[in-house]
Amino acid sequence: MKTGMIIAASVAALLASALPAMAAELDGASLALLWATPFVGILLSIALGPLLFAHVWEHHYGKIALAWGILTALPLAVIKGADVAFEALMHTALLEYVPFIALLFALFTCAGGIMVRGNLRGSPGTNAAILAVGAGLASVIGTTGAAMVLIRPLLRANDDRRHSAHVVVFFIFLVANIGGSLTPLGDPPLFLGFLRGVDFFWTLQHLFPETLFVVALLLGVFFLLDRHLYKREAIGPRLRDPTPESRLGVEGLVNFALIGVIIAAVLVSAAWRPGISLELPGATLALQNVLRDAVFVLVALASLMLTRRGIRQANGFTWGPIIEVAKLFAAIFTCMIPVMAMLRAGSSGAFAPLVNLVTGPTGEPVPVAYFWLTGILSSFLDNAPTYLVFFELAGGDAQHLMREGALTLTAVSAGAVFMGANTYIGNAPNFMVYAIARHRGVKMPSFFGYMLWSGGILIPVFLLVTWLFYL
Repeated sequence: MKTGMIIAASVAALLASALPAMAAELDGASLALLWATPFVGILLSIALGPLLFAHVWEHHYGKIALAWGILTALPLAVIKGADVAFEALMHTALLEYVPFIALLFALFTCAGGIMVRGNLRGSPGTNAAILAVGAGLASVIGTTGAAMVLIRPLLRANDDRRHSAHVVVFFIFLVANIGGSLTPLGDPPLFLGFLRGVDFFWTLQHLFPETLFVVALLLGVFFLLDRHLYKREAIGPRLRDPTPESRLGVEGLVNFALIGVIIAAVLVSAAWRPGISLELPGATLALQNVLRDAVFVLVALASLMLTRRGIRQANGFTWGPIIEVAKLFAAIFTCMIPVMAMLRAGSSGAFAPLVNLVTGPTGEPVPVAYFWLTGILSSFLDNAPTYLVFFELAGGDAQHLMREGALTLTAVSAGAVFMGANTYIGNAPNFMVYAIARHRGVKMPSFFGYMLWSGGILIPVFLLVTWLFYL
């Protein structure tokens, strides 16, 4: 047995040994800021590991994540009591982590079974159309799913272009991030909000104007830039096209039906309330949610059985990305336990200065501050936990936030999803798209080179969004 598994099993045994008869809640007001160290540590590891020590990170990221998780769980058990730690871990695992990973697993598996064959010429109009379709598709099959389905057809369409890095950059902007802002299926932060009680169609109703404005503006900027570069390329001899134009076709259509089943399962779980639940230490599992998560797993298995194997092979499908996400988010959710407790404590907790930054002089939330603080942190840390941090900071009550706090929740949601596009590490699909493009020979900008693109294009757009929607 691997060392990490032995350590994890030992921690679980320690926590289970003091399983209480009654629930014990973690008091955030009693926690010092030092308890946030593992959470900051795991996020900085994710952000800097692939850049500063790529080889070590690639082979040992699971052990690094496990270490940060243990640095949270063991002190909680020793200092606050094993009963408190155990129930906090159970609550987080069963009510947040498992549904989150189950949905990503199902969408990732189904998207990997969809393949777009054929090729078109990468003209400005064609490229803009692919980006527009991808942005719309991202809210249906997720940013990861849409990015994985469309990035290879987009690269094939532009493999005879001298300038194509900008096409991939705008693809990351629109398909891997901003396009996923309209449903909980689109981007992980929004699904975490759904798990916390935000209605499925709330984001569609409240983020549609901002999303339409940003997508339309970025598509217009892209078309003008791509047309300029396309005309410049026409002056000299064109590169040989390694994949000549051919008729388009889509294989693995059964996976679209399976994605429809995923959507139906999410909607049913939100509308159906049979009143049947299973009481466990730290968590109450409602029947509709248990069945929803089971459907996610069954849909993924059905996709594997019903999709022709050659499709996944042609897509270069591997389990590596979802395994990495599962390991890293297990640590993230564990390390977030004391952070969430401190945020729930509000002005009585260690994060009182942060509360003051997003709160007006009479105690009202400041949407502009929520938008930019959520966005800036989402640019460099993972946008899913960042969303939860500011969701809790805004009160953590979904019913209140959807009504009286609608503008605040809109600002948090838009900041997390939109500004995940500011760096390669703001959202999981960003780096996956970057890696695929580089493997196909595209001269992609460096980490800081990409930030020059996002700073010059996205930041002015987000300033306009601030002026139009949050002031």
